[in-house]
Amino acid sequence: MQLQYGLPLNLLDWAEDNKGELKPPVCNAAIWPDGDYIINMVGGPNTRTDFHDNPTEEIFYQIKGNAYLNIWDRGRFERIDLREGDVFLLPAHVIHSPQRPEPGLCFLVERPRPLGAHDSLHWYCPVCAGEIWHISKQLESLVDDLPKAYQAFYAIGEEGRRCKHCGTVHPGKDYAAWHALHLRAQH
Repeated sequence: MQLQYGLPLNLLDWAEDNKGELKPPVCNAAIWPDGDYIINMVGGPNTRTDFHDNPTEEIFYQIKGNAYLNIWDRGRFERIDLREGDVFLLPAHVIHSPQRPEPGLCFLVERPRPLGAHDSLHWYCPVCAGEIWHISKQLESLVDDLPKAYQAFYAIGEEGRRCKHCGTVHPGKDYAAWHALHLRAQH
């Protein structure tokens, strides 16, 4: 019997065999790159300062370790915890930032984007939650396209990362600094 995508595979074995692919800045590798769905394994640790607006739903299955999603909703931040064994269906256009502070594995399923449907990446002020910068484009490959968007944001310099609402300078890719500013603003 010949099947287009092969026989069943053990996800944990696949992740171990492909751990070299699960590296920052995205920590993401396609399990079946030519299927009708975008099916990825995402590794940790990995923390990011961008927020993703996906025009399609995303299914998260947190296989190993714990993670969480920072959600930007109507000018404020919320948090959804993904504990080991959790499965979560994120609706389309919920602006989110996956955070994987510890080693772990997440099985992620997305739909290919219809022609003309753009993903957006946003960077928000950690103090007042005002938008600092965003980029919107038709993604062809998460693994290839996201790092280019990150670099475009990092290249705008400190003044380009200054919040127009409160004057805070976004720390770029330094998630620990972003998180510290955010925590201070909450107290």
